[in-house]
Amino acid sequence: MAFHLTSVQSKFSVFFSVFLLWMAGSLVPGLQSAHAQGAKGPAMEVCAGCHEDYVKNFKSSAHGRTGDAKSPANNGGCAACHGDGTAHAAAGGGRGVGGLVNPSPSNKSMSADAKSAVCLSCHVTNRQLSFWDSGQHKKNDVSCANCHNPHASRAGVNDKMLRGSGMDYGPYRTTVRQLPYETCIACHREQRAQILKPSHHPIVEGKMNCHDCHNPHGAMTPVMLKAENYQDLCLTCHTDKRGPWIHEHPPVQENCATCHTPHGSSHNRLLAQKPPALCADCHPGGHTHGLYDGRGTLPGTNPSNIRFEGSGCVNCHRAIHGSNAPASAWGQYFMR
Repeated sequence: MAFHLTSVQSKFSVFFSVFLLWMAGSLVPGLQSAHAQGAKGPAMEVCAGCHEDYVKNFKSSAHGRTGDAKSPANNGGCAACHGDGTAHAAAGGGRGVGGLVNPSPSNKSMSADAKSAVCLSCHVTNRQLSFWDSGQHKKNDVSCANCHNPHASRAGVNDKMLRGSGMDYGPYRTTVRQLPYETCIACHREQRAQILKPSHHPIVEGKMNCHDCHNPHGAMTPVMLKAENYQDLCLTCHTDKRGPWIHEHPPVQENCATCHTPHGSSHNRLLAQKPPALCADCHPGGHTHGLYDGRGTLPGTNPSNIRFEGSGCVNCHRAIHGSNAPASAWGQYFMR
């Protein structure tokens, strides 16, 4: 039965890939004919007469690898993506002359789907693109070329051919590599501000990447997480919080983002607020309500004897994510 299901899934995957390839050709007819003819067109030396920098970068990029039989360099060069440029060269060049395909982000006359179709004509079988149609990027008219630069040189250690944001944070930079987050913050300005806060995941330091948690090429979750929910995603790294626990803290089991802000915070441990204000959102009563007016005390004590000014709930409730201590040791209160 398992073999049968695998066989069916494999056949569906092949069918889906062929369908996307057909769609790519229908969205960009000129490109379809170019691929059908083996991407015939002028030699790259002809293109270099006007576009010298592009051709130079192309030859040093992943697309320019002559040792790869499937690379554009071995399948027509510039014509593999831009179509036959014979008429364009004969007319002396010019933007849009000769029916060239230009999937650049600056080309407003071409739809995002048509631009992505140029890339999908080769990359359609990439498993990372399985959920491209379900992702938020495609739904918001983001094309492949918005994030990737097909002419990017590898000289800057940019193996993913990513576009930069033009924003260089000198004090935080610890590498010469093109870091993926620099591409993401070109659009995600709110997250750019968050990852620069005092408490943050080591993204700007280059130890983590946005795609460690998100799949930029599409996912079934609203924010394109690489897991079904926040809890499953966070526990892939924070395994010590997994449990199982005798005494469970409900917010921990439901959503880590209830207490933590994953991109950055002004409070320690990526907390959304500083304790005890954070805890008081769910626990407004007891000895947390009067922290700043002298009324916050333990039950049955004189208010003048014990006060909690300057203290956080986790000073006592240290096992806040869950406890395996017995009830006789106050385990139900997450104190150990």
